[in-house]
Amino acid sequence: MRRNKIEMTKVKKNNSYDKFEQLDGTHSLKDAVFGAYVEYKARKRKGGKLSYFNFGLAKEMGLVPQNHDIRVTKELENKILDTFSIIIINEYDVINKIKYPEKEIKPNMYMATRYLQLQHPGSVGMTSGDGRSIWNGEVKHNGVVWDVSSVGTGATCLSPATHKYNKFFENGDPSISYGCGYSEIDEGISTAFFSEVLHRNSIPSERVLAVIEFEKGFSITVRAYPNLLRPSHFFNHLKQSQWERLRDITHYYMNKQVSNGAWKDFPNNFSEQLDYFMDKMIEKFAFITAKFEDEYIFCWMDWDGDNILMDGGIIDYGSIRQFGLFHHEYRYDDVERYSTTIKEQKTKCRHIIQTFAQMIDYLKTRKKKPLNHFKNNKALKKFDQKYEYNKDFNLLYKMGFEEKNIKKVIDNKKIRKHTQDFRNVFSYFERMKSKRGQYETADGINWDAVFCMRDILRELPQMILIRGDKIEADEFIEIIKSNYASDEDIRLTSSKKSQINKYQDLYLSLVNEISKLINVKKESLLLNMTMRSSVINKYDRVTGDSISYITDKVLKAKPKLTPEQIYEILEEFTHYQNLDPTKQKSKTNLTTREKTILKSFFRIVKECREGI
Repeated sequence: MRRNKIEMTKVKKNNSYDKFEQLDGTHSLKDAVFGAYVEYKARKRKGGKLSYFNFGLAKEMGLVPQNHDIRVTKELENKILDTFSIIIINEYDVINKIKYPEKEIKPNMYMATRYLQLQHPGSVGMTSGDGRSIWNGEVKHNGVVWDVSSVGTGATCLSPATHKYNKFFENGDPSISYGCGYSEIDEGISTAFFSEVLHRNSIPSERVLAVIEFEKGFSITVRAYPNLLRPSHFFNHLKQSQWERLRDITHYYMNKQVSNGAWKDFPNNFSEQLDYFMDKMIEKFAFITAKFEDEYIFCWMDWDGDNILMDGGIIDYGSIRQFGLFHHEYRYDDVERYSTTIKEQKTKCRHIIQTFAQMIDYLKTRKKKPLNHFKNNKALKKFDQKYEYNKDFNLLYKMGFEEKNIKKVIDNKKIRKHTQDFRNVFSYFERMKSKRGQYETADGINWDAVFCMRDILRELPQMILIRGDKIEADEFIEIIKSNYASDEDIRLTSSKKSQINKYQDLYLSLVNEISKLINVKKESLLLNMTMRSSVINKYDRVTGDSISYITDKVLKAKPKLTPEQIYEILEEFTHYQNLDPTKQKSKTNLTTREKTILKSFFRIVKECREGI
């Protein structure tokens, strides 16, 4: 009787990880869109060990039970490694007739998807796509189908290096970096931290499910999102005039959005569906473009639609940064070219919307008109309107006004005009650059911004509440000046004094008008703004630099840190970086050592708060 109980418990335990077995290379995109991918056999990659596992995400995806302890059992680790510790058998292997034991070869094929990339020759996507990634498959849970992919699984034929050098590369070839098909452990850990911080703050992003480490600092990073398609997955078919493939991938995407519950009230008529699709693209990209600007998130948007998901979500954290100030002259150095700046992201996003307009027209008419034909398309006007709405909304929110009242404010023409006037003077300070000029950074070039506008948004409502009036110009400058500002940068010129007065006059005017609009006393409104803005404009907020230093700290401590400990520390860190004033903080129970590590992270964030 005792033996039977043990056996039954074991069976139940094994069944709790069954969903991992769905991630075996099969994916619905393969049957839906011909020519959208390249397939590879894969084999087991030896020597891997689990460094990080996202228990919260795994529960959300149904990969582990909701009541699963934050504990990596041997069974769970084996399941993770068996599922994700793989490497493709690529063209180099085939050409050189390299044989591998049959027992090491996975039964199914894995796809590397094709999509447009500006760094590839021809600019139509014939040779580009997942250069060092494969899609593991998809998992359905609670009505949502999640896509799962892994980076660092070997060199595919879609890598830029393959076409630059006109040869196939061996997996791990030390003579080539990106083209070797491997990724490194610091990439995985930094992506895990950064993506969870942004996710916690309602910025759509792929998330890291697991990081598997190998010798010499190499790794496989497993990523998940309900829909991992990018605009570039569509634009390659558009540029190649492949109408059937474009129709198929559009149908596929729309159906998945509907079945996942992301789209409601979806029409039945194909033409109306395409209009609905277009409206969603305008809505999502207008929202995310304004959000990136206002949260100082650098995401290298460009005409190819490669570095962004279809709903504006962030993908591929290699060049993603969050600035402490509005460093709008920063450019990432991608060896052969410099990136766009954060200011230029809107222009690039409009180009993406213009391309979608061309795509929708092509799908409706089967005749592809030149992209320039759509430069004045109504979709661009809608985009501009929604972008402006989001810019106004974001600033009012950061001032500390509640979301339920902001729509009333924007609908009021007079107050909306004052909001836009305030935006202009806010931008005057936000965009002011250092007299130092342009200089090289570790990964690009920059020209420093000098004023931290989060600080004045946080401090001003409390100071006005206490004093009942405006503050002096020198106090204003003292609050907003950053460590990048020289004496010359902060010198109080007549122009600066005028703008400081204008800033505060408009600020007080908005407070007075909104207090009347929502029928709340000005003092009560300022008190609420004080509490909210102190959280929204947190003094020590994550930047790209801070994530880099935190990753270094984790890697140095990692020999003594378990995957569970890294998860617990990351969870507590992201809760601390939650900028939503309505949400409570975490109550995670950390060990003394974990608390010490976390405190060192907080010091790093504080020291890097103004950087890139």
